[in-house]
Amino acid sequence: MEKVRIDKWLWAARFFRTRALAKKAIDGGKVHVDGQRTKPSKEVKVGNSIVVRLGWDKKEVVVKELSDQRRGAPEAAKLYAETPESLARREQEKIERRANRLSRPLDSQKPNKKQRRQIHRFREDSTSSH
Repeated sequence: MEKVRIDKWLWAARFFRTRALAKKAIDGGKVHVDGQRTKPSKEVKVGNSIVVRLGWDKKEVVVKELSDQRRGAPEAAKLYAETPESLARREQEKIERRANRLSRPLDSQKPNKKQRRQIHRFREDSTSSH
């Protein structure tokens, strides 16, 4: 096997659950091959560099093997190798997201029932005095 469509390869490598989702991500500009936006019909070759944005994460991988059949996760992991820079960047971003989540003030939550009643009473009192 020398060439495989990018949407099929992403599906076989288990980046997406279906080829339709892979196609949607490619059309949405979330997949780049060798630094360029691509089309679902683009053929991938061994050695291509692929950048895939999945939610918060951005994975940069190099194609090691080709497959157009979806197999188990251990076999799918053999199809690509993530670059060390990508791994380090994702780990750093994960730490930053966790720190940001913990540093948020807790009072940004919705008011509870008692607090809502107090707010309603306060608003009624302020409108009735005018």
